[in-house]
Amino acid sequence: MKLVFMGTPETAVPSLRRCVEDGREVVAVWTQPDRPAGRGERLKEPPVKEFALAHGLRVEQPQKIKIEQSRDLFESYDADVAVVVAYGRILPPAFLRAPRLGCVNVHFSLLPKYRGAAPVNWAVVRGERETGVTTMQMDEGLDTGPTLLQRALAIGERETAPELLVRLSLMGAELLSETLARLEEIEPRAQREEDATHAPLLRREDGLIDWTRDAPEVERRVRGFQPWPNAYTSHGGRRLILWRAEPFVIGEARHGALAEATDAEAGMIVEARGDELVVACGSGTALRVFELQPEGKQRMKARDFINGMRVRAGERVGE
Repeated sequence: MKLVFMGTPETAVPSLRRCVEDGREVVAVWTQPDRPAGRGERLKEPPVKEFALAHGLRVEQPQKIKIEQSRDLFESYDADVAVVVAYGRILPPAFLRAPRLGCVNVHFSLLPKYRGAAPVNWAVVRGERETGVTTMQMDEGLDTGPTLLQRALAIGERETAPELLVRLSLMGAELLSETLARLEEIEPRAQREEDATHAPLLRREDGLIDWTRDAPEVERRVRGFQPWPNAYTSHGGRRLILWRAEPFVIGEARHGALAEATDAEAGMIVEARGDELVVACGSGTALRVFELQPEGKQRMKARDFINGMRVRAGERVGE
């Protein structure tokens, strides 16, 4: 089976690795162009390119794919199938038709739920208990093609989006291996449009914390919007990223300041002592913050933030 692999980030590497380990004939690897990264803005190779070059695979990084030159190059491989894992671009119709068996996508959700660019992030933010991986025969729509195989995975209670994505990428490689082995015998199944939900591209403003939301929702955003745009607020006029937190109901506190903070306004710091940094949220809930990052500084524990910034109960965040 002659195969073209199309992918870019680290989460696509397990699938490419599995294709190589399975002895697939990978005739070319398409990935995004090198991009500037870091303080020095030096060009950085995508992880898929690094793996491909280390294994002697042919690499292509076209700046544009909706041009005749890219189409002709893609068609020249005379491939049996193209595998697409987080490539980062929408394939033109000519690409979808070129391989003998079409284009197979590894998508990190249980389609038709969470079609779109950020399925893992939104699954965490929206409080899903389960997600999974789908292999799909690509068509011209956005993740609308018929499904091939699916496998479900439980989301951990405090799992972050990056942690979940690592597990899904490994599961995706296994599911892709099975899909390719049985590709000509699997009966594609049309998606139920009435069950479709969407996972739109993340925007910077998505991460801005609205403290009037209840604490469980804020905490899910802390986990779900990593590694970008992050869940962030402000303190002392400077941006403040939250990395790890835990929700609870203020009224459940038996004694001390928290027991007396049931009427605290959303965004008020109701505890700032020792390791305890607690912010009031909506609906009588609060968020206990364990790890955070002030603008221009490294990530730090709550104790270091309290001591370093001289934080006091009664102050507000988000203003």
